[in-house]
Amino acid sequence: MDRRNSIKAIILGTVSASVVIDACKSTNTTVTEATTDDLMQEEKDYLVKVKALPKFFDEHEMATITVLGDIIMPKDTTSGSASDAKVPEFIEFIVKDMPDHQVPMRGGLRWLDLYATKKHGKSFVSLTHEQQIGIVDEIAYPKKAKPEVAQGVSFFNKMRDLVTTGFYTSEIGVKDLGYMGNVPNQWAGVPADVLKQYGLAYTDKEMKECI
Repeated sequence: MDRRNSIKAIILGTVSASVVIDACKSTNTTVTEATTDDLMQEEKDYLVKVKALPKFFDEHEMATITVLGDIIMPKDTTSGSASDAKVPEFIEFIVKDMPDHQVPMRGGLRWLDLYATKKHGKSFVSLTHEQQIGIVDEIAYPKKAKPEVAQGVSFFNKMRDLVTTGFYTSEIGVKDLGYMGNVPNQWAGVPADVLKQYGLAYTDKEMKECI
């Protein structure tokens, strides 16, 4: 399974619930794209208040989040990448909405740059794609990670949670999952082979009026 299919399996399984609940405690469902038509006035006022706060991440931090987000959720033949789904903007919103994310995120981004500089003499965004993937591979698998990159592992776990939540609560992500929501349906009745198995059959009246 590639990265996207692995993440989709998690999102559709039992692990995703706590991630989505934690990262969507605010009133937003799709922070950067959602309509506010269904929100109560106090919720609309709250969204305006949070969005009006000064930017938390600087340009370099946002660039790093964008690169790392697209590594976690890359573009494929059927769907866009994390940045296409405006996940960096989602993460910017989340750290202002839930300030307890601010220190871990900023500290993690700083660690990533220091580690990249130690290994390759450049910040993470300045590395080649292969070098970036090499570092990600060191921190993306907690059970295989070395003790000296523990801080990077913790940061990557948080980043992965935020990226997947932001992506799969966006319009692009919902389409990627193939979720259709509530749609009109027509029930054609119990299949004929099942009815035959149990010696049952619809009456002419039932066929005419119900099915």
